Amino acid sequence: MRDNATEVTAAGIARLAGVGRAAVSNWRRRHPDFPKPVGGTETSPSFGLAEVEEWLRTQGKLGKLGEVPLKERVWQHLAGHPEGPVTALLHAGCALLLVRDRHPDWLTVSAVSDERMAELLPGALDDVVGPRFGGGAGGARQTVRQAVSVPDAGQLLPSVPLLRGVAELASELGARQTYEFLIGRHIDANPRQYTLTPAGPADLMAALAGPAPTVLDPACGTGALLRAVEPRPDQCLHGQDSAPELAALTALRLALHSDATVRAAAADTLRADAFGEARADAVLCHPPFNERNWGHDELAYDPRWEYGFPARTESELAWVQHALARLRDGGTAVLLMPPAAASRRSGRRVRADLLRRGALRAVIALPAGAAPPYNIPLHVWVLKRPVPGAQASPELLLVETAGLAAADGRDRQAWRPVQDAVVDVWRRFDRQGTVDEQPGLARCVPVLELLDDEVDLAPARRLPPPAAGGGAGELAAVRERLGDAVRRTADLMPPLVKEGDAAHWPVTTVGELARAGALSLRTGPVSGAAAPGVTRVLTEHDVLAGTAPSGSVDPLQESAVGETAGSVVTRPGDVVIPLSGGGTAARVIDEATAGAALGRGLTLLRPDPAALDPWFLAGFLRGTANNRQASSYASTAARLDVRRIRLPRLPLDGQRGYGERFRALAAFEDTLRLAGRLGEQLVRGLHDGLTDGTLPPE
Repeated sequence: MRDNATEVTAAGIARLAGVGRAAVSNWRRRHPDFPKPVGGTETSPSFGLAEVEEWLRTQGKLGKLGEVPLKERVWQHLAGHPEGPVTALLHAGCALLLVRDRHPDWLTVSAVSDERMAELLPGALDDVVGPRFGGGAGGARQTVRQAVSVPDAGQLLPSVPLLRGVAELASELGARQTYEFLIGRHIDANPRQYTLTPAGPADLMAALAGPAPTVLDPACGTGALLRAVEPRPDQCLHGQDSAPELAALTALRLALHSDATVRAAAADTLRADAFGEARADAVLCHPPFNERNWGHDELAYDPRWEYGFPARTESELAWVQHALARLRDGGTAVLLMPPAAASRRSGRRVRADLLRRGALRAVIALPAGAAPPYNIPLHVWVLKRPVPGAQASPELLLVETAGLAAADGRDRQAWRPVQDAVVDVWRRFDRQGTVDEQPGLARCVPVLELLDDEVDLAPARRLPPPAAGGGAGELAAVRERLGDAVRRTADLMPPLVKEGDAAHWPVTTVGELARAGALSLRTGPVSGAAAPGVTRVLTEHDVLAGTAPSGSVDPLQESAVGETAGSVVTRPGDVVIPLSGGGTAARVIDEATAGAALGRGLTLLRPDPAALDPWFLAGFLRGTANNRQASSYASTAARLDVRRIRLPRLPLDGQRGYGERFRALAAFEDTLRLAGRLGEQLVRGLHDGLTDGTLPPE
């Protein structure tokens, strides 16, 4: 199979060369020798990867080394695989197992022609894949072996160039990190195909389950929950998913992630449970939500419904009971649930029996934005399989985390306060059977109090609110800070100015300044090498709101894929402007903000200090008329073409006068924003205190 059988789109060419898609379009128009399309459509053509690489190399468009970055080359082989990227990922995962576990065998089978390598690989892979995923009781073994099967020579032949590149990349990053990079890039490129469990909630759920020798995820998806499990000696991880490709990808991902025994099955869990005889120490599950076709009619007499037959609209309660049925006595199940499952009338009988028998131990409300769907606050249910003869717990732990943070579950650092608070209160409750009430966070509610007509388990309806605004003392501190901010605002208010004649300067544009070397432009995020030590990301919202960098780089993900969220790192004196902000903000980077990575939707201008004053530049970037003529419109959105923004041609001394005035305006604006935020906080705290009775009207 020739290398150029792999195809690449215009977007892929842009990634290979480190340019925008517009540059690729220009190359196609301006260079008659640019490779001709070999596939795709008229509006979205694809090109032979080998031909594109050769053309880029000949034209000197691959940087100083004249080579396509290895990671990009491997990714393009995977994305353009004739059988699709999922098949490519499966073949790559098997090869990486061989590279990691039997490297001499890999060297032997790869030191031959492509055709001969495809013939030798199945035998070598079978020696690794069989023992790694084989074993198990009864019929489970056959199902597990079907989840990860060794491809034959004909199937492997189109993948040989990819596998050679994958092995080369593994020598740089390691087998696990290489596979995480490829899977992560594939998921990012196809977000709607997968229901993801972000890292934050996955870590929380694994911590709530605690260390366990045997863990099962009956709806494993891409394996996020099982990857979050704390490793133990002689550990066994079981995963099942109705999509065969997800079951196989999860198995390979887990096998490369740890030394645990992996069992993976591809089947509909509720209708065809592959681990019916298993008794796990812990079950972690992010089940599909709101399924009507979950097997209600054919599973009416299934023995798993110990706590009542779930209604057709209560598929989540079917998953809850399946998890309990697969636990050993005293084992723990942790499930991510929609909030409606805690209060729908159709599920009240099942919820009541879970409470009476002591199976449901805690309901934890997560902040909105923790996991998809991101617009609602999901719940985590913690359950334990009752031990025969043991007394049922008389209390249910309810936890509400909305007040801890507006957490993004994809950001481990922002998620940390949520996880620490929840795990701490759960472990004390699990150890003692009760915890003291923490207003606004946690409360132990007697089961008898919950067994009414509704059996409503929503934490927000049972927990008393925290003290308004942190209490009267905190409100007094906010009021004092607001007074200081208002006084500073008055001091910084710009003086009155007299209107004069309009100035007529010779003008230039940002694009002309960039071509002359007076400044450089970068747009984030940019794929490329990691920026060591970068943990913060300056987001578009930060620039518009004038706040500190709020995004963060996940250090585990950074080490796994070898790149940060953006490889452009800010320096003092840089000017950052949002592309979609309509010219309403331009921020000069100071010492406190420097060192953050540039986030998505931002353009960074780095002026030469000998030619441009950064405050002069930032001030003119915000001119209303200037931005109007430099903006383009698509549908209802405006996008700024920074290169078209005009600036007056002034000597550096002349620029500094404007720069000082713009700097003073920026300080005034920052103080106004602070006063506004403090005012909103004070008003909200007083409203809450007056309405909940914690503050008197006088």
